[in-house]
Amino acid sequence: MTWSEMQPLLTQGTYDTLYMVLWSALVTVIGGLPLGVLLVLTDKGGLLQNTVVNKVIGVIVNIGRSLPFIILLIALIPFTTWVVGTFIGPTAMIVPLAVGAIPFFARLVETAIREVDHGLVEAVQSMGGSIPTIVRKVLLPQALPSLVSGVTTTLIVLIGYSAMAGAVGGEGLGSKAVTYGFQRFDNQFMLITVALLIVIVTVIQLIGDLTVRLLARRGRTAS
Repeated sequence: MTWSEMQPLLTQGTYDTLYMVLWSALVTVIGGLPLGVLLVLTDKGGLLQNTVVNKVIGVIVNIGRSLPFIILLIALIPFTTWVVGTFIGPTAMIVPLAVGAIPFFARLVETAIREVDHGLVEAVQSMGGSIPTIVRKVLLPQALPSLVSGVTTTLIVLIGYSAMAGAVGGEGLGSKAVTYGFQRFDNQFMLITVALLIVIVTVIQLIGDLTVRLLARRGRTAS
């Protein structure tokens, strides 16, 4: 395959990959952030201590994390079709990508929140701060560098998921690699596809690391 034939395929594949990953990441943050916060708040000694709720959320998150993505992708076909109207294409892939990543991100959020100094929480409590205030003014701002690092890690995981989704009706670079690289024995196309995925992952990691350093520096300056 010549470069002029490869270019439109690679361009479309890159666009579809970024489209799936960024939209599913947005849904993942919206769904995973409150789950992670609830895991901390409802835990033993938490501000909303509730063993039953904590165990239920923990079990759901653990089950979601333990399922291989390719199995989850297939199992969610009826749900994806119900939500989007089809289970094929980049828009349809956002559903399983988000469902697969939400439990993963929730655990990262939980870890980040637990790192916050409990003394700050007690100080706000002593001043009459409500639980929503503590979450908004203390837990999330203090955990922000770790949360950004978690988002970066989740984005990279989603890129891997999106490549697998390409083999089961999705689009993106994974689909192009399978269709035009593997099935047609075009090693050059396959290598270029892999290189593009590496570039995307590297850029996301660099942006994430830079953002974390800036937030950490701002935090030290503020303190």
